[in-house]
Amino acid sequence: MTRPYIEFRKQRDFGLLLSDTFAFLRTEFKPFLKTIFTISAPALILFVISMAFYTYVVGDVFNIDTYGGTELDSSNPIIIILTALIYILSMVFALIFVSSSSLHYIKSYIENKGIVEVQDVRRNVSKTFWGYLGLGFLKYLSLFFAAVLCILPVFYVMVPMFIVYCIYVFESRRGATDSFSYSFYLINEDFWLALGSMIVLFIIMYVLSLVFSIPTAIYTYAKMGIFSGEIDPAGMDIFTDPIYILMNVISTLFSILLNLITIVASAFVYFHLNEKRNFTGTYERISNIGKIEE
Repeated sequence: MTRPYIEFRKQRDFGLLLSDTFAFLRTEFKPFLKTIFTISAPALILFVISMAFYTYVVGDVFNIDTYGGTELDSSNPIIIILTALIYILSMVFALIFVSSSSLHYIKSYIENKGIVEVQDVRRNVSKTFWGYLGLGFLKYLSLFFAAVLCILPVFYVMVPMFIVYCIYVFESRRGATDSFSYSFYLINEDFWLALGSMIVLFIIMYVLSLVFSIPTAIYTYAKMGIFSGEIDPAGMDIFTDPIYILMNVISTLFSILLNLITIVASAFVYFHLNEKRNFTGTYERISNIGKIEE
């Protein structure tokens, strides 16, 4: 059965933007996830392994003995630093591949009217990797300085940073720095809708992440003996527990999957703003009026 095509290039109000975000995820769920995991698999596997190893190493730094004392583990500090560095780099690479493959999937979906060319997606993800990395550096550096200044600048900077990757992917003529500067210009078309959408989506993601983290929290409390009213010193080595590490890894992967909601929503917000500014989709639909397939 043919899946319904969802038009991205049009203006939307707040309710339609949210409903179309979940409609796209619902109709494209299987091919969307399959494409993302196919392209991002090496980065995700490296991230999972490095995260598990990092959790174990850091949890083993301080060993709590049965008398409640602590002693510094004899682990080599160089190993700890290298483990943390590999963990951070693998996380960055995983997030880049997931985000980039998601947006390039949507780009192929739009250009081919619902038909996605996976090889094109893979090629474009590789082609834009370094630009994506540089743009990510600019994005989080801006958010950092905005946070240092005050709370209100953060809310202002968060909105253009919400669509900056979309500009870079969907407007291939723009480089990383041009996409960064243009994002501040484009959000002026409908700043409050973009901000409201971000806030609602972050609340939804926060609630869902809390729900999914409940099993890990329950296991942690049970392991430490909190439910029984007595702290079990033997259970304080929770960070080196294989079951806890596995549950923590699964929870983190689920958080990455939840991030797909905001990525798809950012694409809808970008096209809404772009349509208000440039009427690209409107002109395209007008030019197609009267065309009949023979």
